[in-house]
Amino acid sequence: MKYRRSSEMEARLADNRDRIMRATRALIAQGGFHEVSISAVAESAGLSSGSIYRYFPSKSELYVQALMDAVDHEVEILQTIVDTNQHATDRLHAAIHSFVTRALEGPHLAYAFIAEPIDPQVDAGRIICRQRFGEVFVKLLRDGVDRGEFPDQDVEVSAACLVGAFTEALVRPVAATEKPADKKPLVEAISQFCFRAVVGVSH
Repeated sequence: MKYRRSSEMEARLADNRDRIMRATRALIAQGGFHEVSISAVAESAGLSSGSIYRYFPSKSELYVQALMDAVDHEVEILQTIVDTNQHATDRLHAAIHSFVTRALEGPHLAYAFIAEPIDPQVDAGRIICRQRFGEVFVKLLRDGVDRGEFPDQDVEVSAACLVGAFTEALVRPVAATEKPADKKPLVEAISQFCFRAVVGVSH
């Protein structure tokens, strides 16, 4: 007879995993991936280090899962913006503005998830994450072209260029020791550049 976990056991395992991920994200927010050690996660989550390894055999796997969870959240937010009934031009501006603003509000998280040198597995995960962001923008750009709001273009290429542009433009600001007191000019500059790249005019 195969062993079956009880519903209580399943709930406890799920709760432990959630605590691990919340602790990991909080540590990254404090100082990036380099703040994340198995012992620090275990202490923050109220678990033993051995318990962490049961879920994540290596720090690399923990890092990648934290990255994927964060991207799930970001994609959900962007998708909510893209799925509204507003003009495609307004949705494009709002989506980029939203992403850039949140990145600047959580610079350690943003730098960790975009560019912090740490591990080849994380770099591979970042490629997947950029592709997922691109898929959201492909949908928006295709809708804008179909509505006649955007000029005809290869939406797959344009989406990839957009994601590359706004993530690359964030690397130096989120990595800087001193953050700008007024983030609005930077947010607007990145948003306008991306908008012009797609539409050809300012928003």
